[in-house]
Amino acid sequence: MSDYKYSIEAKNVNKTFLKKNQEVKALIDFSISIKRGTIHGLLGPNGAGKSTFINVLGGLVKKNSGNVSICGIDIDKNTKLSKFKIGIVPQELNIDPFFSPAELLELQAGLYGVPKRKRITEEILENLKLTDQRNAYARTLSGGMRRRLLIGKALVHNPEIIILDEPTAGVDIDIRTSVWDYIKKISKKGKTVCLTTHYLEEAENLCDNITIINHGKIIIEGSKNELLSIISTKTVSFVFDKKPLVPNQLNEFKPILTNNILKLRYDKNKTNIKKIIDILNKNKMDFKEINTSEGDLEDVFIKVTKNK
Repeated sequence: MSDYKYSIEAKNVNKTFLKKNQEVKALIDFSISIKRGTIHGLLGPNGAGKSTFINVLGGLVKKNSGNVSICGIDIDKNTKLSKFKIGIVPQELNIDPFFSPAELLELQAGLYGVPKRKRITEEILENLKLTDQRNAYARTLSGGMRRRLLIGKALVHNPEIIILDEPTAGVDIDIRTSVWDYIKKISKKGKTVCLTTHYLEEAENLCDNITIINHGKIIIEGSKNELLSIISTKTVSFVFDKKPLVPNQLNEFKPILTNNILKLRYDKNKTNIKKIIDILNKNKMDFKEINTSEGDLEDVFIKVTKNK
């Protein structure tokens, strides 16, 4: 492996499409640096520019301007080698229905020029839990199995970077969890993983670093913890033996009373939870249980995409 710090580096990338004789700017001065060996999430609403950027990396879309390097290789100067460094898992389930998983993986490895003795077909099938279906027609596979097979096709040439475009779209929660586990396993082997996702839970579960984009521009980026720290709202719930009377002093915390559970929201930068407990004690409200929760990535997403 060559010595490079960033697996993917883009500087001032612009891409404009023509739709119905109108220019649509899909990427605007888009710059990103994805660290080697990390799982990096690209988040954004539909039409934000996530798939356009991935298609630029894969050579399916030609950028109008800017520079992109993959594993330190300029994609314009050495297109063939840069493409060999990445494996792309597209959103669309583009699988030939008349081949079996084993045949499709062997065929894909052949297209990449991987010699038979170096192919890892059985290992991929086992890791993706497709061994039992290795000889079944692809058309008989469930949606989740097809999704996993797509991931397998992207791994046949042992790329240094795996790019997943909505990797668990349309699969049930059990399959989603098994795909997540495999993505983590790939990452632990030193691979760099870049994924786009609509599922904020997926980004929160998998990603080390996150970039949120909208209308072709980066709105915010940082580590997952850094992004979560911009949300200052916390929720606290108190459980009582019976339904309590809520004093007016708690109105500023937007109280929600459901049976014997009182839920309050407060800004952790302005209010200490002790202040709330003191109010409860002064009003002789004896609670038997307390639970607190921080904001999640969904809160971050809503906050930063609003008015953007």
